[in-house]
Amino acid sequence: MGMKPRQGRQPESPARAADVTAADPALWAPLTEGERADALRLVAEDGRAAGMVKVGRYRVAAVEPLALKPPHPRAGRRCARVVAYDYAAAARVDAGVDLDAGDVFHFATAAGQPPLAAAEEAAAIAVAAADPDVQAQLGLDDRPRAALQYWSRHPADRAYRARAAAVVFGPAGGAPSVVAVVDLADRQVTEVVPAERW
Repeated sequence: MGMKPRQGRQPESPARAADVTAADPALWAPLTEGERADALRLVAEDGRAAGMVKVGRYRVAAVEPLALKPPHPRAGRRCARVVAYDYAAAARVDAGVDLDAGDVFHFATAAGQPPLAAAEEAAAIAVAAADPDVQAQLGLDDRPRAALQYWSRHPADRAYRARAAAVVFGPAGGAPSVVAVVDLADRQVTEVVPAERW
């Protein structure tokens, strides 16, 4: 014998039903490798990204799930956000991809920079560690400790207009000793500074 519904209970409103759909945990789940690949492919094939892809001087900073709320027309669909930095245009690219429909529904560029991607941090460390001028200033125990996003306030510096990272070297557990500035577009060290002068 089933339970009777409570007296006076109203049917769920369409707005409430939409909120429940937007809160579906599956929409926030990490992207699979296949979804990441699809998102990147769709952005690369979009005509608005043609210049960036043709030149090939860009780095993807993030590919992450994007759950949209009503009344957005893509609410309740599996979507992704792709953030990249176009070195050639010195511009941040932000794209919204509908993975269910297989299309790019949002594409914008701006002058700002996204945070460094893990691949950019690794590239900066590799470039700095291999540079002869950096090696000449390192002590026996000095190792790369961090790669930090860097831009200069001085218009004469390359890091004022180019995407750059500051790679910090030092012994494990000790004070930093050397900082090397790496131009990520040209993959070269532009400045080497003792840490105490940084």
